[in-house]
Amino acid sequence: MTENTPTQAGDSAAGKALAGALSSEALDALVKDAYANGGALGAQELLNRMTKAVLERSLETEMTHHLGYEKGDPAGAGSGNSRNGKSTKTVSTTNGPIEVAVPRDRNGSFEPAIVPKRARRLGNIDEAILSLYSRGMTTRDIESHLHEVYGVNASRELISNVTEVVVDEIALWQSRPLDEVYPILYVDGLRLRIKDKGVVTTKVGYLALGVDVEGRKHALGLWIADTEAAKFWAKVLTDLRNRGVKDIVIACCDGLTGLPDAIRSAFPDTVIQTCVVHVIRNAMRFISYSDRKKVAAGMRDIYTAPTLEAAEIALKNFDKEFGTQYPAAVQVWQHAWNDFTPFLDYPPELRRVIYTTNLIENINFQLRKLTKNRGHFDSDAAATKLLYLGLRNITSHRGGPSGTGTWGWKQALNTLVTLFPNRIPLH
Repeated sequence: MTENTPTQAGDSAAGKALAGALSSEALDALVKDAYANGGALGAQELLNRMTKAVLERSLETEMTHHLGYEKGDPAGAGSGNSRNGKSTKTVSTTNGPIEVAVPRDRNGSFEPAIVPKRARRLGNIDEAILSLYSRGMTTRDIESHLHEVYGVNASRELISNVTEVVVDEIALWQSRPLDEVYPILYVDGLRLRIKDKGVVTTKVGYLALGVDVEGRKHALGLWIADTEAAKFWAKVLTDLRNRGVKDIVIACCDGLTGLPDAIRSAFPDTVIQTCVVHVIRNAMRFISYSDRKKVAAGMRDIYTAPTLEAAEIALKNFDKEFGTQYPAAVQVWQHAWNDFTPFLDYPPELRRVIYTTNLIENINFQLRKLTKNRGHFDSDAAATKLLYLGLRNITSHRGGPSGTGTWGWKQALNTLVTLFPNRIPLH
């Protein structure tokens, strides 16, 4: 059994207090009267009035605590501060807009907590905006949703300002310390349309996912390419090194120009492994539907070969059987050969872990669903903001990819320790 959090305990106490103050019969009478006088709108008005009453009484309680004496108490005479009337303000809540009377003190030192000064939104409005934004809704859609569901008039500028609260969070996340060693690193990207210098161009957002020594997966960083490949990847690898990464044993990626060279420059001992599934998919693009099964069977002999020599023989047989009809498919394998062959040196338990970058592709697939609603982003920062919120949302539901385990990791770890002595920390 888990202990209640303070919020849960407070909610439980408030619920019990309400139940004690209002009997079921009294509540039934209030709701019945509300529906009789206005239907669902009448019930909403009842809820608004109750919210208003709770807020105003809470404000009065805060004022009493601030001054140190009850309203009308003679003990306040000569205290140096006293009540000074009230001011009204309209605040947006998840029940709709509510006008509340906020008490004032003569010294102007009262800082209410439940309805803070200058606050115009209460409850979960900000959280609702961030939640909707992180699920890919545009500011126009969020504006309409808040008005239709909560009766809140939130401009697109306001929505943008609310989402800006994550900018500092992103900066902290992008600069947080990392582990010294990651046995496996996955890197993949997704295309984004971003306005740059007044022109909408296609850029790529890259996500790096590291598997730590315990086999747990972590999103290490998110970058948008803004320079040519070599300079960009050098900057990314320098970032990882500055944040504490000293070694990457195997880096799994596919077709990312400049990345293999940048990894070898920053981490000379790292093995670059191309995604086998990507090679298969790229080759199958050139195969007619009627031949796909037999071509796939021919390729299977290549990537399931027990040794490099056996794989080379399988590739020659594949070329002999399909090279005349599908030369491009053979060329795909030949082009990827140098980054594919490290895979053949490993036993099955390790091959299963580095066989594909599908894990990170699945994350990018979910991120693409968020970005497809937008024709383009106004800046790299706007794109980064949505991708980060989407990634944060993904990692906080269903276990998420960040911090979850890797299937078959113990067997793979033992193989890594054997194949790469003194590279994997043993304590």
